[in-house]
Amino acid sequence: MASKSVSSTDFLILGGGIIGVSVARELKHRFRDAQVTVLEKEDKCGLHASGRNSGVIHAGFYYSADSLKAKLTRAGNQAMIGYCEAKKIPLNRCGKLVVAKDQDDLPQLDELLRRGQANGVPLDNLTEEEARQIEPRVKTYERAIFSPTTTSADPQRVMEEMTQDATREGITIHTGAPYVRAEKGVVMTPHGSFAAGHVVNAAGLYADKIALDFGFSERYRILPFKGLYLYSDEPPHAFRTNIYPVPDLRNPFLGVHFTVRDNGQAKIGPTAIPALWREQYRGFDNFKFGEFIEVLFREAGLMMSSTFDFQKLAVEELQKYSRPRLVALASRLAHGVRPEQYTRWGQPGIRAQLLDIKNRKLEMDFVIEGDEHSTHLLNAVSPGWTCSIPFARYAVDQIEKATG
Repeated sequence: MASKSVSSTDFLILGGGIIGVSVARELKHRFRDAQVTVLEKEDKCGLHASGRNSGVIHAGFYYSADSLKAKLTRAGNQAMIGYCEAKKIPLNRCGKLVVAKDQDDLPQLDELLRRGQANGVPLDNLTEEEARQIEPRVKTYERAIFSPTTTSADPQRVMEEMTQDATREGITIHTGAPYVRAEKGVVMTPHGSFAAGHVVNAAGLYADKIALDFGFSERYRILPFKGLYLYSDEPPHAFRTNIYPVPDLRNPFLGVHFTVRDNGQAKIGPTAIPALWREQYRGFDNFKFGEFIEVLFREAGLMMSSTFDFQKLAVEELQKYSRPRLVALASRLAHGVRPEQYTRWGQPGIRAQLLDIKNRKLEMDFVIEGDEHSTHLLNAVSPGWTCSIPFARYAVDQIEKATG
C-alpha cells in the first residue's frame, strides 16, 4: 500500500541505471533551479544492465547511418572515454578485430566498412596477415576489420562515479523505491508518492509496463534475453584485442566473441538466450508467474511467425548454456582456445530487447515515446551504456520540445 504523503518535483526519473542517472544530470545541467528526483527500486543504482554489461565502449560502425544508434554511438564513444579519463577510471584501448569465417562473410565486412565510413568511425581494412600482426592468435578468412577506437572500462566503476556526481550536483536519488502505479499525475511507491512536472521512464526491463500506464508502448513489449560470459583462466593480456565475428545484421545481437576487459582479462560470450521472465538471472530468482505466462506467450507466437527466424535463434542460443559449445564457438575466432581455460561463468545480464508485437520484429534502434507530461525510453539497449551521455542530451532535447 503506497503512502499518502506526496512530494513534489519538477522532473521525476524512474530507474537509476546509467541512462536514468545521465538524463537526470542533463536535466539538472539545463534547468539548474529545477528539482530533479530519481527513483530506483534496488538499494543501489546500476544493479541491472548498467552494471552487468560487457564494459565495451563501442565505436559505432554496426548501425545504419539513418539510425539514432549511429548518431549517438560515435559521440558516446568519445564522451565515455573522456569521462573515464577525467575520473581516472582505467581504460583498455585495445581496439576490436571483426573477422570473417569464410567467403560468405566478406560482403558483410564490406557493409560494415561502408557503415563505418558513413558514420564517421575510423576503421582499418586489413589482410589476414595484417590482422595477425595486431592479434597473433586470430583466425580470419582473407580479411578483417580493425576498429582502433573500441575501448573497455569497468561499467560498475562508471556507474558509481556518475551516481556520486548526480548527488553532488543536487539530484535527489531515492533507492529502495520501486514504481507501483501512476494516478492523476502522481507516481506511487511503497515509501511515498511523487507529483512531477515531467516523468522520465528509464526503467529498462519494465519500461514498457510503465509506459502503458501513461498511454504509450501500445505496439511494443520488452522481450528479455539472457547474456552469459565465460571468463578465461589465462593470464591478463593473453589476447591483445577484442575479436568479434561478422554479425547477422538482421538482428541486434553480435554473436559470441572475445572481450578483453579493462584489466586485460579475456572473456567469451555473450549468449542471447530467450529468458522466461524479466529478471531471470539465476534459477528461480525473481520469478513472477504472470511474467512467465506473458513471455512464454510472446515467444510461442514468435516460434510460429517472426521476421528474424526466432525459432532458429532460440535453438542456437539455448545450446550456449553448454560450456563446451560456447568455447567451441569462440575457438572459431582464435587459436589455442581450450575448454579447460574457461571454467568460470560471470555475472549474468538481461537485455531488455523491445519487440514490435504488430510486425513481430525486434527493434534495432533506440525508441522514445512521450508527450508534455512524460517521456519513455523504451529500447535503451546495447550500445546504451556507450551512448549514455549523448543519449541523455538527445532525450532532454525531446523533453524540451514536448514541454515547449
